[in-house]
Amino acid sequence: MVCACTALMKTNCNVGATVARLTVGLVMLPHGLQKTLGVFGGLGFNATMELLTTKLGLPWLIALLVIMAESVGAVALIAGLMTRFCAASLAVVMAGAVLMAHGQNGFFMNWFGVQQGEGFEYHLLVIGACLSLVISGAGAFSVDRKLSANAGETSGSCCAR
Repeated sequence: MVCACTALMKTNCNVGATVARLTVGLVMLPHGLQKTLGVFGGLGFNATMELLTTKLGLPWLIALLVIMAESVGAVALIAGLMTRFCAASLAVVMAGAVLMAHGQNGFFMNWFGVQQGEGFEYHLLVIGACLSLVISGAGAFSVDRKLSANAGETSGSCCAR
């Protein structure tokens, strides 16, 4: 019997999944750093928690999990660690952002500053990429692949373990 953790990490050496994983991780990390450290014009941890809990009305724990998904989750995606879990978490965060904040602004991003806020096209791209990672796993060059290979659960032999 395979433990649930090993099943979550099972992956093959799909380089397309690697590209998707690195892209999502590298794009999400600056958003997470805005929320945790206040860099790139972000609010930082305390102000982001205040915004999420008071303006958006999220429970404290959910607000914390959003920040963790975008920061720690992004780093884990870059490394390819617990990819399916982190990708699913980010997909849920992005769906929540559409439902709670961006959906009312329409589809398109606010390129010319004429909308009240940003639309949800970016969020849909992230959700799609994350769902592909939930299905495929981390792909080549990932911690998940190395750990699942050590557990004897890796399929395919097209790349080095």
